[in-house]
Amino acid sequence: MPQIIEITDLSRPELDVFCRLTEAQLRNRLEPEKGVFIAESPTVIGLALDAGYEPLALLTERKFIEGKAAGIIARCGEIPLYTGEREVLARLTGYELTRGVLCAMRRPPLPSVAEVCAGARRIAVLEGIADSINVGALFRSAAALGVDAILATPTCCDP
Repeated sequence: MPQIIEITDLSRPELDVFCRLTEAQLRNRLEPEKGVFIAESPTVIGLALDAGYEPLALLTERKFIEGKAAGIIARCGEIPLYTGEREVLARLTGYELTRGVLCAMRRPPLPSVAEVCAGARRIAVLEGIADSINVGALFRSAAALGVDAILATPTCCDP
């Protein structure tokens, strides 16, 4: 069971990962082993857990602890679970958590270019794409076109 922490002080540094760090700070290019990403929704978090990603902390409305987040919470073990009322969390994140739960997760080590390209016939290279919506569209287009591998350069936003 996770450690449930009621949010009363929005300035707590432990909450930075959910609301005050930029994508670049979460990605942590200088120390990739410390990189984090945020997964949103029980479905996405469940897929990440199935793929072996390590959960670090959860953020959810109090009413979801025994509701739609219960299964995810049970799978995450003894990590911090930050909770509060909808209005408090909206002030913290800047938006309402419509999918009910956020999970900070450790980034996996990046494979080498050789590993990504091994056996690939068609490779897409994404360079300098600044908008994550465009990156998502390019991933979906690449899949539809039978692309075998995608490389994202350091100038590309985080896929």
